[in-house]
Amino acid sequence: MANDPIKQFEISTIVPIEIAGIDFSFTNSSLFMLATTGAVAAFLVLSTTGRGLVPGRWQAAAEMSYEFVASMLRDAAGTQGMRFFPLVFSLFMFVLFANLFGMFPYFFTVTSHIIVTFALAMLVIGTVIVYGFMKHGFGFLKLFVPEGIPGALVPLVVMIEVISFLSRPISLSVRLFANMLAGHITLKVFAGFVVSLTGLGAIGIGGAILPLLMTIAMTALEFLVSFLQAYVFAVLTCMYLNDALHPSH
Repeated sequence: MANDPIKQFEISTIVPIEIAGIDFSFTNSSLFMLATTGAVAAFLVLSTTGRGLVPGRWQAAAEMSYEFVASMLRDAAGTQGMRFFPLVFSLFMFVLFANLFGMFPYFFTVTSHIIVTFALAMLVIGTVIVYGFMKHGFGFLKLFVPEGIPGALVPLVVMIEVISFLSRPISLSVRLFANMLAGHITLKVFAGFVVSLTGLGAIGIGGAILPLLMTIAMTALEFLVSFLQAYVFAVLTCMYLNDALHPSH
């Protein structure tokens, strides 16, 4: 298992459930999605219980998270964008905690599965489409017709804009999925080298120093990537939500 970098991504059934021939089994992925949601809720509840004028460490962390996402949303979508704050904040915290959970040994990284990241991306794009039409009606379609385009180029530009819009959930989901998958595989490979070489005696132990150092460096990098990918997912969500609020180019 130590030398198999793919083993960590396998879905395993914990509680088998089948209804009308459809598999609804409770899996390790389901368990860690629940654990991620519970951890986010526990962090926010405990850090805001007994709030003080001078915040403690946990309260300061919660307030920093709030202001970080709020500032990001205001910068991308203006003050009107704050109506989407619960959605963006929830997505940011879920992705961040899910990424960090995946850094613990024997834990499962739910964001390393594209079905999870694609579901989150479709939630964002679905919100953009539904709110866009609710607020602007067919005026939302101005998103696909930039102002000042010559009439002869309108069909070509519209086709490009539509393709660009449809590619958003794909790029949003693949970016998160690919980064978490590749990073964890690389980390597992270097860790596997360490385990394999240390079993070869004194020479092997000496040779294991370099992959050990690389494993430590990759671990630090993966913690950074965990935060960066949550940030990128959230900031792109803010930019897409801005299109629902202001569809005109």
